[in-house]
Amino acid sequence: MKLGVIGATGVVGSTILTVLEERGVPVTQLFAYGSRDRIDGVRFGGVAYPVKRATVEKIIEDAPDAVFFASSDDASKEMTEALAAHGIVVIDNSSTFRLDPRMPLVIPEVNPHAIEAHHKIFPVGNCTAIILCVALKPIAEAAGLRSVRVATYQAVSGAGRAGLEALAEEEALLATGGSGAAPNTTFAAQIARNVIPQIGGFDGTGDTGEEEKVAAETRKTLELPDLHIAATTVRVPVRTAHSEAVFVETARPTSLAALAAALAAAPGVVYHAAGIVTPIDVEGTDLVHVARLRAEGSSTTHFQLWVVGDQLRKGAATNGVQILETLISQGRFGAVHA
Repeated sequence: MKLGVIGATGVVGSTILTVLEERGVPVTQLFAYGSRDRIDGVRFGGVAYPVKRATVEKIIEDAPDAVFFASSDDASKEMTEALAAHGIVVIDNSSTFRLDPRMPLVIPEVNPHAIEAHHKIFPVGNCTAIILCVALKPIAEAAGLRSVRVATYQAVSGAGRAGLEALAEEEALLATGGSGAAPNTTFAAQIARNVIPQIGGFDGTGDTGEEEKVAAETRKTLELPDLHIAATTVRVPVRTAHSEAVFVETARPTSLAALAAALAAAPGVVYHAAGIVTPIDVEGTDLVHVARLRAEGSSTTHFQLWVVGDQLRKGAATNGVQILETLISQGRFGAVHA
């Protein structure tokens, strides 16, 4: 198939290319796009590809079967619907269309049934919400969900390459006796040797943009519009894996054994019956890890769990590639051969 990647040199775009190669997606022709033309572009399948400036006209002329957006919200707003109108399938890693009722918010392990034949635009959800939903889906199926409370510990890669660079710069400054606060920092405070309980701007009630995204997108993906969700999202000095402390109230009484069995059998989940799992353990991987499952006292409806997943991969690039794989398996692109 003919495939385009917009934002191919960015941290998510380059990870998409890596995941496509690793998973053997049958790409016969690749188009790499960016904000400007670049001769020193990207490599895919052992071949060097120049980066072309992304415009609607250029992409329509190239006529890919599908394109990934790994760029800005502005680029998605400007181009996505125009490309879809020309029959190009769009998998969009921006936040532009995630809550648009016309479009499904798909996690292939959770709600592949949400894909319908007329859909052309597939937003990739918020990274924190994706990781959370993969862990919550088996619990919802086993015993229903009445409420979810989550405290997140989010990697700097969630802020893109600038976040990774800010952490590296601050760590270097601290190592040489500096203050650690890099100029023009991406974050609201120093991130090295620190945690920041703010991701996004605050609304009138004191929630941040990230907390609102986690709640709204989890409800949409799980198809539970009335689910009570409370989130506190925190940036931590970790490179690419998000962690989440999750507190759930099930809709029906259940047992620890029943939830453990559901998680152990769930697609995309690695369940740890004992011990712990940390962000560094899962960096560069595609599965969501669940550990420390326990009941709150003798309750049969209140449980806690620890969830970890790589933000760049399952929370962004890999989930998008899995959506493409699902569409291929449904015959969306006709006969596709490597």
